[in-house]
Amino acid sequence: MSIVTHPFDPLYDSNSKVLILGSFPSVKSREQNFFYGHPRNRFWKVMASVMNDEEPFSIEDKRNFLLRNNIALWDVIASCEITGSSDSSIRDAEPNDLSRIIENSQIKAIFVNGRTAEKYYNMYTRDKLGMVAVSLPSTSPANAAWSLQKLIEKWQIVKERLHTPL
Repeated sequence: MSIVTHPFDPLYDSNSKVLILGSFPSVKSREQNFFYGHPRNRFWKVMASVMNDEEPFSIEDKRNFLLRNNIALWDVIASCEITGSSDSSIRDAEPNDLSRIIENSQIKAIFVNGRTAEKYYNMYTRDKLGMVAVSLPSTSPANAAWSLQKLIEKWQIVKERLHTPL
């Protein structure tokens, strides 16, 4: 187990309307210095389908995809002890300060990608922000119980919230 600090900044701009939070970046994501870098993580496939858009592959395309669709992305945890990419091994988590995203955007809904993100969001951040996060099933390859199609159906709420007035 080693202490790891989140290696990259949140992605958002002043037009961002929904915030999607993971727990902590995987080893592959930390190596790539960008979100959902594991090739078997289904996040990009799910989001492309939900948004009726092409799946982005390069980091630049992923950035553009998110900003074009008014989606902000970050993780709940700023640093923790972790073994590899195992969420279940997380210890001594320190939360990210999400207030700068909320204060500098139009965020009207927060979604968490999986139970671990939900647990740490509720533990450290929900009361500070005064915003309840909607928990969605994890897009991680470890969540094999959820097929790609089931994930896409459940994640449709992101698009619905993007198009719902405040």
